[in-house]
Amino acid sequence: MSARKLIATYWLWTAALAAVYLVLPPWRVVTWGLIGGSSAALVLLGALRNRPRRILPWVLVSAGLFAYAAGDATYNVLIVVRGEPNPYPSPADVVYLAMYPLMTMGLYGLVRSGARNRDRIGLLDSLTLTSAVALFSWVFLISPYIGDPSLAPIQKTVSIAYPIGDVLVLAMMARLVTMSRNTVSVTLLTVGGVCLLATDIVYGLLQVSGLWQIGTPIDLGWVVSYAAFGAAAIHPSMRRLTEPRLLATRAASGPRVLLLALSSLIPPALLFMEAIRGSVRDGVVIAVLSAMIFMLVHSRLWAVVELHRRASGRERALREAGAALVVATELEQVASAVRIAVRTLLPAGTNHQLAFVLEPRPPSLVEAGRREPTGAPRHVPTTGAAKLCYTRELDPGIASQLRGFEIALRCSLRLEDGLGGDPSVGMMALGAAEATLVGLEGAVDVLAAQAAMAIERIALSTEIYRRRSEEYFRTLVINMSDVLLILGEDDSIRYASPSATGLFRDQNLIQRLLSDLVCAEERSLAAREIASARVGEISGRSRDWRVLRVDEDPAQVEVSFQDLRHDPTVSGLVVTLRDVTERRRLERELTYQAFHDSLTGLANRALFAERLERAIAQCGRRGLAVGVLVIDLDDFKVINDTIGHGLGDELLATVGRRLASSVRSHDTVARLGGDEFAILVEGAGGAGEIERVAIRALGVFSDPVPLKGQMVTCAASVGLTVGSGSTDEGQELLSQADLALYMAKSAGKGRSVRYQPALHSAMRERLELRAELDQSLTDGDFVLHYQPIVELSSGEPVGVEALVRWIHPIRGTVSPGQFIDVAEESGLIIPLGSWVMREAIASIARWREESVNGRQPYVSVNVSASQFRAPGFVDQVMANLLEFDLPPSYLLLEITESLLLRDDEQVWTDLLALRGAGVRVAIDDFGTGYSSLSYLRQVPIDIVKIDKSFVETVSTSKQQRALVDGIIGLTHTLGLEVVAEGIEQSTEREILCEIGCRLGQGFLFARPMSYGDAVAWMRAVEVPA
Repeated sequence: MSARKLIATYWLWTAALAAVYLVLPPWRVVTWGLIGGSSAALVLLGALRNRPRRILPWVLVSAGLFAYAAGDATYNVLIVVRGEPNPYPSPADVVYLAMYPLMTMGLYGLVRSGARNRDRIGLLDSLTLTSAVALFSWVFLISPYIGDPSLAPIQKTVSIAYPIGDVLVLAMMARLVTMSRNTVSVTLLTVGGVCLLATDIVYGLLQVSGLWQIGTPIDLGWVVSYAAFGAAAIHPSMRRLTEPRLLATRAASGPRVLLLALSSLIPPALLFMEAIRGSVRDGVVIAVLSAMIFMLVHSRLWAVVELHRRASGRERALREAGAALVVATELEQVASAVRIAVRTLLPAGTNHQLAFVLEPRPPSLVEAGRREPTGAPRHVPTTGAAKLCYTRELDPGIASQLRGFEIALRCSLRLEDGLGGDPSVGMMALGAAEATLVGLEGAVDVLAAQAAMAIERIALSTEIYRRRSEEYFRTLVINMSDVLLILGEDDSIRYASPSATGLFRDQNLIQRLLSDLVCAEERSLAAREIASARVGEISGRSRDWRVLRVDEDPAQVEVSFQDLRHDPTVSGLVVTLRDVTERRRLERELTYQAFHDSLTGLANRALFAERLERAIAQCGRRGLAVGVLVIDLDDFKVINDTIGHGLGDELLATVGRRLASSVRSHDTVARLGGDEFAILVEGAGGAGEIERVAIRALGVFSDPVPLKGQMVTCAASVGLTVGSGSTDEGQELLSQADLALYMAKSAGKGRSVRYQPALHSAMRERLELRAELDQSLTDGDFVLHYQPIVELSSGEPVGVEALVRWIHPIRGTVSPGQFIDVAEESGLIIPLGSWVMREAIASIARWREESVNGRQPYVSVNVSASQFRAPGFVDQVMANLLEFDLPPSYLLLEITESLLLRDDEQVWTDLLALRGAGVRVAIDDFGTGYSSLSYLRQVPIDIVKIDKSFVETVSTSKQQRALVDGIIGLTHTLGLEVVAEGIEQSTEREILCEIGCRLGQGFLFARPMSYGDAVAWMRAVEVPA
């Protein structure tokens, strides 16, 4: 049976019982009990039938009605059956009064179950009304009982309890009405409560006056109350009283404001009435309740202010959210703005979760969006109808996001006219505590509308961008240099972009097979790749093809595939061709340049290292040897400076060609840089075969190289190493060969040296010596020794040669032969030479001041080529002379022949400047370098020093004596002085005197000595008369 029919049946039943009750007094006990019992039973039936969210409040209401009906039955039994005339109080009153707490708790449960937020304004209004009614009840119902001396205390207590219970029920009813929506069930409960209260008031007044009796029309008030309560529980809307519901903030209605105003006027009206009577009996109660009502009204005003403050905060949050949504360009930004707004709308620290879901856009929207609009666009948000719901009722995906929350506030994102006519944009659901969610309906509706408009704006912008992109890419296809071809199922060309004409030089491409446009040797491969692209085995870039062009060489193109046969707008295999002819040519050139030397055309260091690693791997597997030879031209810098850099490059190119012709075809010759070459010998049978390659490489340099009419002879040094290929690394082999080359250079050049592990020790020793040399320069571990230069005929000292000695703190005295070469290699020769120069000038200047035996010797200082060429050398020499006030004529600079072989204008300028200032210059070790005797007339020098190698054989070899005699005669002819070095025997001194050599030095006269010993020697030496 439907609820409507059940209610109608129940009301007819109740009306029939009421008629019998009034018309047939003997049946009053039975009929009245049936009326009350039916109402209580129907409330319980409605709770079981409708299954509300919380059934307990309705059970309590049913129990209250049962108690009231039981009280009525007891009262009627006392009057009708037992004949007691209006018993008061009686056992019936106890049962009656039990109804009030049960009914109050039931109504309170309905209030608490439906909306758990603190609707302060509704609560304050209810309390204001209840306070006014309570004061009215006190004055007219309670106070008369208390002041009646004829009533017993029990009578007074019972009489007071009734109005108090009515006031409590009224308070709950008022609270329920102010919090709930206007439903049928709420209306029926209100009618039942009002009838109950009104009838109880009349009943109380009649009891006070002693006029009460049963069976009068006044009993119909209780009948209506019973009927209303029963129908309220049966109607389906009773479920909504315990369901979560929103409490929208509404402006107070006129009747409600009027009712509140009248309620607040009840205290002064009652006070005025009592004052007119001449006696104010209830002044204290009136004052207390007046103060209470005043505080309630004040609290209501404060609640209105607080509500306004919260409304302002929500408005600010919504305004900020609106600003963020206006500038949002992505859906994620929209979701982020909504989340921030929700977090601001909720109280700080509220645990919540927001599910933000967008409706999927079907492809049809694109076409729908292209329809011409029939009017002005109306993207206006419609009501999203935010409402509370159970999370279990939502879609499973959304419910999983809100897991942990029973209640959610759900709001649809809708537009009146969305893109493509679809109003649904999405949905947002906010999960939080129920008490937090109620009251947020308006704010969430506004936020949802803003989000919907932002989402729609983004969708429209995307559609506009898509359309512009279509036009953009259409223009690109028309003007692009790449060729786009669409092939049919038979591989014939159905479409060709305009750029195809520029590539193929042919305008008739439609219906031609693409494979026919490929060079003959690649057509089968092209056909296979097209077939593979159709089955998905090739996607994107494939390989290069060479395609035919009319009256031109084939073009090299880069090919890529895209299978769009299932796309209705294309329906074919898309082939993209990019002309890479020039790029591939450039890549080949760059690759060649990256791995080859531009001067010689040989492999460079990078290619050599790559082939070396590959050879090591291959020979290691085959058990063969790998040989690495590093070749460096001896004194190429001198040769290059002598013949010029242009001819030097030609020399290197010729050497490279000769080396390449001296090895097998599968061996590699590379130029590592400068004048350094390398040979990689692959698959050698052993070390002997690799050493034979080294011999052949040295033989390359035995024949002079013709360069523009002149023959240039050069030599080279070779360092070689042999690798097994098992555990060797390419860089390690190169390092070993470099070390062997270094040892070949140190051993006298023009030879080959094979790497041995012992070479590591020698190299380490040299590196340690270099580091210690640098430190000793800082620590001042160097001293000067002086060897006298004398007249050979008399032995009279005329000068001294300053010779540097290294006093090592651990090694002891280190001879120049051990460290000068290291100093030259490391560049330390320049600071060392500067120190020697200054120290020598300072010593000879001090010597002159002491005037040893009246002798004024000059000092001879060796100057390396690097030191002489160093910027500022001449200025440094002159500054030292000026510092120690030494005349320039007392300084003799000894230079080597190699300094003069380069055509260096600055060297000659500096020599002339020094000689012009008075400084003398000597060529040291004459005859051991590259100069000829005729070269002496061009050199701006003063003295020639004959090397010891000539002097020590002058007494044993006639040829050597004749050669020395010729050198001395020539130098005298040129006006140069001669000094013989290394004189150790008197016969050598005598012969040199005979052939005209005036000056000499050597162990025969004195060994190199310290400054103090040299001074002592000068004082002790006696010149024979």
